[in-house]
Amino acid sequence: MPIKHAIWKVGPKPLPLPTSSLLSEQQLEDMIIVAPEILSDDWMLIGRQEQTGPNGRIDLLAIAPDASLILIELKRNRTPREIVAQALDYASWVETLTADKIVQIYQRFSKGKNLDDEFKKKFNAELDEENLNSSHQIILVAAELDDSTERIVTYLNARDIAINVLFFQVFQSGSEQLLSRAWFIDPSKTQTNVIATTKSTGEKAPWNGEYYVSFGGDCTWDDARTYGFISACGGSWYSRTLKLLSPGDRVWVKIPQSGYVGVGRVTEAYQSVNEFNVKINGGECLALDVLSSKDALRRRAGDPEEAEYFVRVEWLDTLPESKAVKEVGLFGNQNTVCQPTTPKWRHTVERLKEVFKNWDKPSASSRESSAR
Repeated sequence: MPIKHAIWKVGPKPLPLPTSSLLSEQQLEDMIIVAPEILSDDWMLIGRQEQTGPNGRIDLLAIAPDASLILIELKRNRTPREIVAQALDYASWVETLTADKIVQIYQRFSKGKNLDDEFKKKFNAELDEENLNSSHQIILVAAELDDSTERIVTYLNARDIAINVLFFQVFQSGSEQLLSRAWFIDPSKTQTNVIATTKSTGEKAPWNGEYYVSFGGDCTWDDARTYGFISACGGSWYSRTLKLLSPGDRVWVKIPQSGYVGVGRVTEAYQSVNEFNVKINGGECLALDVLSSKDALRRRAGDPEEAEYFVRVEWLDTLPESKAVKEVGLFGNQNTVCQPTTPKWRHTVERLKEVFKNWDKPSASSRESSAR
């Protein structure tokens, strides 16, 4: 179903703004270069109009916080299905890019800047060469899709191919033009597919039903253990994958650089910091009022993109961060939540079950039912 945009002038008699169009794809590309947040606050542009072969050029290339790449194709008007084929062809080229080639692409784009330094400035993290371009996604930016393209993109996503469409629409307001946007598929789904198609993991295995969680954000692990939650903040790339979790899901939690610290069972779906309560002294209080990081949480709370988001968890077994499990060969990923499909993840879960002995303990609700 085509996604439609509309903007209305506010007043006693609301009036819709008439639609308009940009002069060229070049104009849209120039705007994105100046303001990359038109696409996403969570990506960093690293290339523009890169030659992929005798007859191909990628419009834009970006990098995500986990060092995966984003291939971006811009189309000012309708997007015929041939554009999907073209993007897949370009993606086959992106997959071959080595670390040194990516560095060269960025140096051309940035006029000589250092990719490691700029990545750290943008994401406040070191660029791990081992993970650089271990996976990628395709983003088509277009005014609309034809029916066949919509079916193809939906089909590919259902089979774990990380492809999405960002629709844009231009409106005329007097002498000014306004730009709106909307995603065809929830970006958290595409982000999940990026993880599923990681190329450096070798053989792919069916997902074992166990969720990986990278614990971060402003909250402390001590608070998370005490009050029963996992959380994330600092941009939608980090927080939106929390939406993948539903009550009953089992999560294995790792603190980056430290190791695995717990296993738990989800009891409530994700909530913002402005809604999330914790149990204390026999009652409930807003997390914003009691957590040790409440000052930092309050500073972000007014911005839906940057705010902390929570998922309530019943802990089955945990360790203090000082005793975190960190071993060679255990799975790791910078995404807050993912459904790994690698043999390494299966090995990780089996190993963690040896450490966290209560991993399959009945839930509190099950214990209460048995007691009755």
